[in-house]
Amino acid sequence: MKTKKTRDRTAVNSELIRRPIRKAFPLFLLPTFAAFCIGFVYPFCKGVYLSFCKFTTTSNAAWIGLENYGKALRDASFMHAFWYTGLFAIVSLILINVLAFTVAYALTRGIKGSNLFRTVFFMPNLIGGIVLGYIWSMIFNGILTRYGTAIVLSTKYGFWGLIILMCWQQVGYMMIIYIAGLQSVPEDMIEAAKIDGASSWQTLWRITIPTVMPSITICTFLTLTNSFKLFDQNLALTGGQPFTFAASGDTIRTTEMLALNIYNTFYLNANSRGVGQAKAVLFFILVAVIAIVQLSATRRKEVQQ
Repeated sequence: MKTKKTRDRTAVNSELIRRPIRKAFPLFLLPTFAAFCIGFVYPFCKGVYLSFCKFTTTSNAAWIGLENYGKALRDASFMHAFWYTGLFAIVSLILINVLAFTVAYALTRGIKGSNLFRTVFFMPNLIGGIVLGYIWSMIFNGILTRYGTAIVLSTKYGFWGLIILMCWQQVGYMMIIYIAGLQSVPEDMIEAAKIDGASSWQTLWRITIPTVMPSITICTFLTLTNSFKLFDQNLALTGGQPFTFAASGDTIRTTEMLALNIYNTFYLNANSRGVGQAKAVLFFILVAVIAIVQLSATRRKEVQQ
């Protein structure tokens, strides 16, 4: 009987505590929800609406339907930026994650000065993208001027310059995530593999990598989204140069990525702001679809492990 009374009293106290929380939680949630609506939901919905309008300012928007989307899809510079960004995302995804995992694996082997190396590799991530772009622009131009060219005069140099810059900035950040994943690998699993005669390579592929799949999922997601959203480094390093012309007569900036293309479309010509807004909506859909597919694919592998 005493146990039953204790349980009843606990249940009553629990209900007394939960009842005011249930009543008051909307009051505490309201400021954050209001900020989210004002700062994200309303601008996003407004942006989607403006993508169907012709406007120079938001106060004089005139509905024109899908015309902006048609112009965006027919824009040779936008399609070039799409394929250029896709290629950049694939190359940077592979290089950044391979390099970051390699560095993280080396720094968790118990080498001397590992904490110092972690700090050094992470530091580039603390520098702003614009600053990095100008720093690397001076470095590349200092090297390339010996061969009578500059980074803004060659599409090839511009592409690999962006890859090097992106890797230099992002490898340290991804390294930290991989280190956290590697440190969570159970030691008894490693010891059991050694006792069973597994080589270091077999242990890496059959135990370590499957165990750190959550870290691989996170790093892959961040690398993909950061590559597609790259803007400030692109603006500072090449500005989209050099220029060429499509068969339709459109000017194509051969090292221009999607985010910079949208920016140039919106701000360089006031009459094309609706087209720029339509490109931004298409850009959002593209990045969202790619991120969802990637997360679904890699998380499925986590379940299988």
